Amino acid sequence: MSKTKITVIGAGNLGSSLVKGLVESGKFQPAQFTLARRNTIKLDLWREDGAHVTANNVEAVKTADIIFLAVLPQKVNEVLKELKGKLKPNQLLISLVTGIKVIEIEQILGNKTPIVRAMPNTAISIRESMTCIATTPQWQGYIPQTQNLFELVGETAVINEEQMTSATALCACGIAFFLRAIRAASQGGNEIDFHAGEALKMAAQTARGAASLLLANHSHPEDEIDKVTSPKGCTIAGLNEMEHNGFSSSFIKGITVSAKQAKVLYNEK
Repeated sequence: MSKTKITVIGAGNLGSSLVKGLVESGKFQPAQFTLARRNTIKLDLWREDGAHVTANNVEAVKTADIIFLAVLPQKVNEVLKELKGKLKPNQLLISLVTGIKVIEIEQILGNKTPIVRAMPNTAISIRESMTCIATTPQWQGYIPQTQNLFELVGETAVINEEQMTSATALCACGIAFFLRAIRAASQGGNEIDFHAGEALKMAAQTARGAASLLLANHSHPEDEIDKVTSPKGCTIAGLNEMEHNGFSSSFIKGITVSAKQAKVLYNEK
């Protein structure tokens, strides 16, 4: 059991999901966490479980070993200015904020506190996140610690910092994209014969199976597709109809548009 004390500044959906995943890993207890947000009523369940809850960001970071910054890009400057001069060199700041670079955080806080960026997704709550991690050369030594932490709640990839907005689109926004695809599949199932609940279960499990095949076999999607498409068969007929209507093109465009938007979220502060 870890003895690390962790603070989450901006404990909304992503921040709370992170805490849930870390607790579910068995390595942390709720009492090791301090959760900070303006509306603390939404954290009542965590308070009841033993976590510390506060609306005071400065108080929240005082005894923390690791601080997760999980506020909106539009609020990050305000929060960083509040924390300026309050962080210590032996603390680690992990930013989950879209768009703001390590050097931009340093320009507000100073460069004494180690800073790493991480981009998980909400599947972190069930320990199935894909988390991308990056920092500047100055803080590379903190990558293993950060990676070990996020490997408790899913898979990780260490990338260059300039790729973080792309990681946001593919992995963080990507959760919504794949959920929308599952919803569409379930609606198709509903239309052809199944009740809505049945169709959703079938679609979700089928999607899980497809992803598991790729991860288990280390294969390319087309390799697995070839195994289920026969000449003049129903699978290839359906795939071709989807492609004629722009399925792959729309998915690709959605990811690229999200990446472009991620680049400007912080600049639109």
